[in-house]
Amino acid sequence: MNRSMSSRSSVKNLARALSRPSVNQRQGFLRQLHRQSQTQKPPSGPPTGSNGKSHYLWAAAGGLALASLLYNVSPLESSVAEHGPDAAPVSVAGDPHEKLIAYDEVMRHNTKTDCWVIINGEVYDVTKFMEIHPGGVNAILKMAGKDATKAFMPIHPPDALSTLPPEYHVGTLDPTTAPASAYEETEEEIRIRKAREALPHPEAALNLNEIEELAKGVLTRVAYAYYSSAGDDEYTFRENAYAYKRYWFRPRVMNRVSKITTSTTFMGYPVSLPVFICPAALARLGHPEGEVNIVQAAAKEGVAQGLSINASCSLDEIKEAKTPDQTLFFQIYLDRNRKNSENLLRRVEKDGYKGIILTVDSAVPGKRERDMRAKGDFQAPATGGANTNGTKGVAQAISGYQDPDITWDDIAWIRSITKLPLMVKGIQCVEDVEKAYKHGVKAVVLSNHGGRSLDFSPPPIDILYELRQKRPDLLSSSKFEVYIDGGVRRGTDVLKALCLGAKGVGLGRPVLYGNTGWGEDGVRRVIQIIREEVETGMRLLGVTRVEDLKPEMVRYMGSDPAPRR
Repeated sequence: MNRSMSSRSSVKNLARALSRPSVNQRQGFLRQLHRQSQTQKPPSGPPTGSNGKSHYLWAAAGGLALASLLYNVSPLESSVAEHGPDAAPVSVAGDPHEKLIAYDEVMRHNTKTDCWVIINGEVYDVTKFMEIHPGGVNAILKMAGKDATKAFMPIHPPDALSTLPPEYHVGTLDPTTAPASAYEETEEEIRIRKAREALPHPEAALNLNEIEELAKGVLTRVAYAYYSSAGDDEYTFRENAYAYKRYWFRPRVMNRVSKITTSTTFMGYPVSLPVFICPAALARLGHPEGEVNIVQAAAKEGVAQGLSINASCSLDEIKEAKTPDQTLFFQIYLDRNRKNSENLLRRVEKDGYKGIILTVDSAVPGKRERDMRAKGDFQAPATGGANTNGTKGVAQAISGYQDPDITWDDIAWIRSITKLPLMVKGIQCVEDVEKAYKHGVKAVVLSNHGGRSLDFSPPPIDILYELRQKRPDLLSSSKFEVYIDGGVRRGTDVLKALCLGAKGVGLGRPVLYGNTGWGEDGVRRVIQIIREEVETGMRLLGVTRVEDLKPEMVRYMGSDPAPRR
């Protein structure tokens, strides 16, 4: 009994020590575990008794090291994400006096009518929850009777488990009963490890397409499908990038261009580059530090950033990572329960965010088939008959709270709650730009959600061109700003948008890919590539300041659609 209590206490103390590090401490700890994993070997023998204790302690550390190596989510990461760095410690092994549940017992509950899962060392009965799970029944059945931590934590809001009724929590897993096979690498993990070992230094990537290609090799199949997928046949996704090729420059020569500046403002705040980081969900799918990497890179590069409401890092983690004067905006979808949105708006204003980005181009998730196929297995469960629930991708799994019935009247409601400036993201026609202006918003982003919502919605650069033709006054107003995102892969894309009147240009997927490959260094490399290309392009256009870019410096050349890949 004493030995057992000692074993449980040791595991409890280990988990407690790991559950509340600062961002910097956690990053250092992951690096240390990574180094240790190259030299340490697991002890042989069955995981029972005192040997089982030492085996589990090694496996816990080795599993975390492997997570850092593969950039999967570990119990350490999920604990911080779920509870925040200031929350009470969460023990993987739970209270030593609490009933511990054997791994074999969990494995028995593996059907649609009796389903248990392990998440972060805790055992949950999700049988009743399965039918209302936003991600579908099969997503849970695939994990029935198993440890679902890696699958669960990167794609759910940090507080997801707290919304379950208390009776769903069965107890704490007895770590001494977990089989050694639970810590073995899967085929996909082996593939990712080898790809990551072969990754070159980020400086080896010369453009954003190379960043994506390198990141693809170290992402899981589900993660890459989520990051890269778009709506239906993905015509809009392809057209977003291809549309820039229809606009050609009219350069000015024989100007002094040895000294230039790319500095400008974003919603009134000074920034070093007319490029901002778009809000994008689930950065931890690519790297265990997730959005923390992106926030810190944005601060060091002096660019603005929008943080997604579906970020995989908690608000507490972001608060710790950001600098006090950082130009960080918070992106929000309005909740069906408006009180939740109200509380969130008040929280981010208190945390020092500089503004709010309201996304309006995804009343419902688009049909992202690559995401859906990667998430589901398309086979009826052996004990469940035909799959009548359908297969839902990551996007639908995280969006069930979103209100599809938001209207222009909600602008006034948001402004009644917060004094932060409001940007509306997802405008797809000139008429809605005019409406936004009349409703008093500070700025709009011409965007179609990166082609992830309605297929055949127009590319933003074409909307900007139409706006230049019909309402140039809105592009020169001192009270209103127009931004653009979608399909931007070159500095020349940025310059074309700025010539047509955009105040700034957003990057989404490339930032996620940079984070996947090299964490903070990868995100900085993405910004550096765009910065270098913008600077070179400005010099060759004959301008030295962002405000010198004019409509007469670019010409529309044709309307051929993007080729289907």
